[in-house]
Amino acid sequence: MKKILFSLIALALCTTLSAQAPTYGYKNPVIQGFHPDPSVCRVGNDFYLVTSSFQYFPGVPVFHSTDLIHWEKIGHCLTRDSQLPLKGANTWGGIYAPTIRYHEGTFYMITTNVSHGGNFLVHTTDPRGEWSEPVWLKQGGIDPSLYFENGVCYMVSNPDNTITLCEINPKTGEQLTESRAIWTGTGGRFPEAPHIYKKDDMYYLLIAEGGTEYGHKVTIARSRHIYGPYESNPANPILTHINRVTQHSPIQGVGHAELFEAADSSWWLVCLAFRPLNGNHHLLGRETFLAPVRWDCNAWPVVNGNGTLELDMKVPTLPQQPAPKPVERIDFKNKYLDNEWVYVRNPHPENYRFAHNRLCLTGTKTSLDNGETSPTLICRRVTDPTFTATTVCRLRNASANDECGLTVYMYEGSHCDMGIKQQADGSQRLVVRFHLGSIDHIAYDAPIKDEVYLRVKGTPDKYYFEYSTDGKHYHLAGNISTRYISTETAGGFTGNMLGLYAISPTDSHSEGQFRYFEYKK
Repeated sequence: MKKILFSLIALALCTTLSAQAPTYGYKNPVIQGFHPDPSVCRVGNDFYLVTSSFQYFPGVPVFHSTDLIHWEKIGHCLTRDSQLPLKGANTWGGIYAPTIRYHEGTFYMITTNVSHGGNFLVHTTDPRGEWSEPVWLKQGGIDPSLYFENGVCYMVSNPDNTITLCEINPKTGEQLTESRAIWTGTGGRFPEAPHIYKKDDMYYLLIAEGGTEYGHKVTIARSRHIYGPYESNPANPILTHINRVTQHSPIQGVGHAELFEAADSSWWLVCLAFRPLNGNHHLLGRETFLAPVRWDCNAWPVVNGNGTLELDMKVPTLPQQPAPKPVERIDFKNKYLDNEWVYVRNPHPENYRFAHNRLCLTGTKTSLDNGETSPTLICRRVTDPTFTATTVCRLRNASANDECGLTVYMYEGSHCDMGIKQQADGSQRLVVRFHLGSIDHIAYDAPIKDEVYLRVKGTPDKYYFEYSTDGKHYHLAGNISTRYISTETAGGFTGNMLGLYAISPTDSHSEGQFRYFEYKK
C-alpha cells in the first residue's frame, strides 16, 4: 500500500513539474495552410491571432493559444454579410491583412476590404463571439494597424507606398488629425504591413518590403517621437530569406511580421512564409511561422539569432499546452460543420442543408468558374503537402448537365474537379475535369451508378483523383502535376482548398448529397 501511495505522489509531482517546466523545440509553420498576414495580441497568458481571408466567407479567422505553438481556431471576426460584402471579390480581392489589438477590455480588428469600401475596424469584448458592424476609416492604403497610448488611438497604413500615421476615434472611425508620412522603408518595393511598438522610451516601426514573393523581407526603424523622424536599423532587414545562406531553404517568401512580448518577458515574432514543394511552386498558400526574438534594452530586435527561420526550431519555448487534434472525419448525419469550412464570397444559405443523414447542396447556375457571385461550394484548407481527402456522394433530382462532387480549388480560374454528371438520357457519368486558366481538359469520363466514393490523394508533385463504388477498391481516374494549380502558375494570394460542390445549369434544384468528409495527413 505504501509503495502504491508513493508511486501516486511521485507521478503527481512529475506531472506538476512537467506542466510548469519550460519546454524546448517546435515545428514550423505553427498554423499550416492558407493563413497569411498573421497578427497577435496578448491578454494575460492568452494569445489571440488573426489572418487574412481574401474572397472567403466568413472572414478573418481567429485563433487562441497559451504557448504560441498550438493554436485553436475559435471563430471568425466577420460572420455577417453586412460586415463582409464580397461580390466580385477574386483571389486578389476581399479581405487583406488584419491587425488585432486589445485595449481597456475591448478587442479591435482593423483590416481592408479592397473590393468594397477600403479600411475599417470591428470590435468586441469576446473574441469567440460576434464582432461589431464595420467602422469605416478615412485614411487609405492597406495593412492598417492600431497603436494605443495615453488615451489616444493611432492608425498606421501605407497609402501611396508610404507609411502614414494619424489619430482616430476607434469607436466612430472619425479621423482626428491629418495623415502624416513617417517612413518609406529602406528602398524595397511595396513598403507595407506597418506596426508601431514602444520599448525603452523609443517608438519602433516594423514593416515589410519587397512584395509577398521571394524578395520579401522585414525591416525596422525607430524614433524618440511617434511622428518621427525614424532612423533605419543599420542591420536591416531583420528577417529575410533572400540571401545566399537561405537560397535552398524549404521556407521562402518570409515577411509581413508582428512582434509581441509574452508574460515571461520573452519576445516573439510571427510572420508569413511559404513552402515550395514542386520545384519553385507552392500549393498551400502563405502560412504562419513563429520565431524567438532577442531584444535587449535600447537595442534593435534580433530574430532567431541570424534573421532566418527553420522548419525544426530548436529553441526554448513557453510551457507547451497541446491543442485538441483536428477531427479527421466529419459525419454529416450529425448535422454539423466546424469552423474549418468556408464559402467563396457571400453564400446563399438556402442552398445548404442537412437531410437524409447527409449534407445536401442545391446546385445553381453559378459554376465554379464564376468570379462574381457565390457558387454552391463549401471548402476547407489543404494544410499538408501529403494528404488523402475522401467523400461519398450521390446526385438526386437532376436534369441534364447537373453535377456534384469534390474539387481541389485555388480560385475560379484554377480548379480540378471530380464529380457525378447527369446525362440527358437519365444516366450518370463520373467526370474528372481540369480547369486551368484558358485550358479545360476532361481527364476521365465513364458511366457510374448511384452513390460513389471520391478520393483525392495529394503529394508534393501530383494530385491523384480516384473513385470507388464500395469504399474499398479504388480506381485511378486521372492525375495532374501540382505545379499547374500552384500560386506561381495560377496566381493569386490564396492556397489550395478542398471543396464539395453542386452545379445546375438549368436551375433544376438538384441536390448533391454527401455522407461524410475525411481528411488525413
